[in-house]
Amino acid sequence: MSDQQDLGITESKEHSPGEWYAEVVQKAGLADYAPMGGFIVTKPRGYAVWERIQNHLDGWFKDTGVQNSYFPMFIPESFLEREKDIVEGFDPEVAWVTHGGHEELEERLAVRPTSESIIAPFMADWTRSHRDLPLRLNQWCSVVRWEATETKPFFRTKEFLWQEGHTAHTDEEGAWDETMTRLEQYKRLYEEVMAVPVMEGRKPPHDKFPGAHTTTTVEALMPDGKTVQGGTSHYLGTSFAEAFDITYADEEEEDNVAHTTSWGLSWRAMGALIMTHSDDQGLVLPPAVAPTQVVIVPIWQEDTKDEVQEYAADLAVDLEDAGVRVELDDRDHRNPGFKYNEHELNGVPLRVEVGPHEVEDDEATLVHRPDGESETVDREGIGDTVSEHLDTVHAKLYASAEETLEGEIREADSREEILGTIGQHGGYVKCGWCGDEDCEDPIKEAIAAEIVMVPLDRDEEPVHDECAICGEAAEETAYFAKSY
Repeated sequence: MSDQQDLGITESKEHSPGEWYAEVVQKAGLADYAPMGGFIVTKPRGYAVWERIQNHLDGWFKDTGVQNSYFPMFIPESFLEREKDIVEGFDPEVAWVTHGGHEELEERLAVRPTSESIIAPFMADWTRSHRDLPLRLNQWCSVVRWEATETKPFFRTKEFLWQEGHTAHTDEEGAWDETMTRLEQYKRLYEEVMAVPVMEGRKPPHDKFPGAHTTTTVEALMPDGKTVQGGTSHYLGTSFAEAFDITYADEEEEDNVAHTTSWGLSWRAMGALIMTHSDDQGLVLPPAVAPTQVVIVPIWQEDTKDEVQEYAADLAVDLEDAGVRVELDDRDHRNPGFKYNEHELNGVPLRVEVGPHEVEDDEATLVHRPDGESETVDREGIGDTVSEHLDTVHAKLYASAEETLEGEIREADSREEILGTIGQHGGYVKCGWCGDEDCEDPIKEAIAAEIVMVPLDRDEEPVHDECAICGEAAEETAYFAKSY
C-alpha cells in the first residue's frame, strides 16, 4: 500500500497549482532539480516528450525550406554590441565567461541568450546575390538567461532548450510571409499535436523582441488563469541586416539590404502541455507526444495466466505492427491496481485491459486516461480501433482546454474593471488601449498583469472607442493577463 501512496499526487491542481505542478513533473519522471539553483535535469521520459515536439516541428521546418545548422554557444562581446537593442534588451540576463582555465580572456564571451549576433555575421558572409535568398537556418540548442529566481521546470529555468530560426529575404513581403509561416506552424503544433488551443497576436511595441519591427506570438491559457507565451516569430525589418551588413546584389547588380526574421519555441511548450492537461492523478499526455501511447495490462488468476499472457503479447505485436507505441506490462510482482495507478501517473493515454473474458470473447477493453471512459471492442482490426480511440483522447483533451479558453476571455472598459476581473477570475481581459506603455503600468503594479498581446491585424477596430485606463481615444485592443 505504501508504494501506491508514494506514487500518488498529494497536492491539488485547483488549490495549490504550483506545488501540484512540481509534484507531477517529479513523480511522473520528467525532470529533477539540479544542484545549482535555476537549473533542472531532464529525465528520459521528459526528454522523450521534448523529442516528439522537436520532431514534429523539425519536419515541418524542413518541408518549408529550412536547413539545420549549429553555431557556438559563446558570443564575443563585440559581436553582441553590434546590435545595440540586443545588448540593452538582454544585458541584465547575460552570463559572461571571463577566463579560460587560468587565463583571463582578452574579450569577454557571452553565453548565448539568443543567437542573432553570432548567426547574422555568417549570414552576411554567405549572402552575395539575390540568388542566395531566401536563406533559412535553424538550430536546436540551449540558451542561458540569468533571470530565474524561483525554478519552475520547463517554465522558468536559467538554461532552457529551444529552437531558433533565422532567415534573410530580398524584401519585406517575403520576410513577413516567413514570419507568419512559422507562427502558423507553432499554432499547428499546439493544437494538432499538443491539444492546446492558442490565440495568435502581436506583442505591444514596448514588449517586442529587442530590435524587431514586429513580434508575433501564440498565447496559451492555463487552467489557473495565467497565460503562457507559447512561441514567438519576429519580423526584424532591416535593422539586423544593417548592423551586420547582410546585403545582396539584385538582378541589376545593385546592392540592397536584406529583410530578416527570427523565430523560436522553447520547452516552455512542455510546461504548457503538462499544466493544461494533467490532473490530480498525475501526468496526462496527448497521444502524439506520449512516449508510450498504449499500455496493455493482463489480468489473470493462476489457472488463466498462460493464456491471458499469450493473448496480451499477441495483442502487443498487432499494435506495434500498426505503428502504435505500446508497452506490455506483464510484471508478476505488481497487481493490476498498482499498474493502473502507475501508468495513469505517467500519462499513458490509453490502457488496454485483457482478462479471461476478453480472451474467451476475442476482445479487449480500452480505457481512456483523461476521463476513465472504457469500451470493450473486438480484437479484429484492433490497430485501427486503437488509432480511432487515440484520436478521441486527443479530441477530448482539446475540447476541455478549448472550453476553458472560451470561458476566460472577458471585456472591461475601466481600470477598476480590469483589476477586478483579473483579480477574481484570471484569464484574458480585452479592452480599448491608447497605445501608451504608461497605461499598462497601473495594472502591472497592482496585480502583476500586463498586455500580453494585441490583434495581428493592425487595422482591426478596437473593442472599445476609448482607452480603459486613461480615457483617450483607443488605437487598438489590448489583452491583459497574468503570465508565466
